[in-house]
Amino acid sequence: MLNLFLSLLGTYALICFGAWVLHRYFLYMPDKKRYAPKDVGLAEVEEITFEGRGGVTLIAWYLPARRGKPTLLYFTGNSGSAANRARKIEAIAASGYGVFMLNYRRFGGSGGWPTEANNIADAVAAHAYLEEELDVSPRNIVAYGESLGTGVATRLALLRPVKALVLEAPFTSVVDVGRQVWWFLPLGLVMTDQYRTIDRIGSVKVPLLIVHGARDSMIPVTQARQVYAAANEPKTLAILRRGDHNDLFDHGAWTKVTAFLDTREPVLRPAVVRPVYVEQVALAS
Repeated sequence: MLNLFLSLLGTYALICFGAWVLHRYFLYMPDKKRYAPKDVGLAEVEEITFEGRGGVTLIAWYLPARRGKPTLLYFTGNSGSAANRARKIEAIAASGYGVFMLNYRRFGGSGGWPTEANNIADAVAAHAYLEEELDVSPRNIVAYGESLGTGVATRLALLRPVKALVLEAPFTSVVDVGRQVWWFLPLGLVMTDQYRTIDRIGSVKVPLLIVHGARDSMIPVTQARQVYAAANEPKTLAILRRGDHNDLFDHGAWTKVTAFLDTREPVLRPAVVRPVYVEQVALAS
């Protein structure tokens, strides 16, 4: 009996070690192919190359904002690349907003390997490039995160000045998401990249919008509510009744984002005392 127990314990330890070694292969699922924006119908979007930490070449897609509109510094989810978000870019452009969408390392032709530390460092580099090379003031930069990118955007909002923070389908941490499937593994110990948004959102001081689908099959809407509860005012929560994880723009997400951003004052202007937001739970079709 003891031998059986030791054998099972050894097997479990081996599984945990494998999870520690391989977890990033499950966390990051890039489309590595380098597309030109025109290949996916975005003739006015420019491909930008710039240098990330360690000299790695990074690729981003950029569309300038119309006068008076902010630019979204956009961080994608854990799969695909900027090319897979072409329809989102079209919607953003049609409203006059600018967008600077980063391809993480190994995504969309960018070099290197993605890790949480690398993605955060590259987000800071992207912000610097947008400000210094493209002359976009921080008061007109919105940190925008989608799914995995919500962890990146939240960290950026703590490290660099931005106008506002928008989180589309956020999680408390990727450990909490992973536990839904890998409940039998000590993910808090084996995962190096944890993106613990719930531990950091309370330090964010800029206006916050959270958009989440009530039917999200990947990240439960309860996690969005927990992030919202831990955040500071001013904050807004929009729950899209029919939204899943990857279809929020089809169910009114962008309308919620534009309504939120069109009422924001730039973060770098002198502070003005204003009424705080209360939770607004939008039941959009």
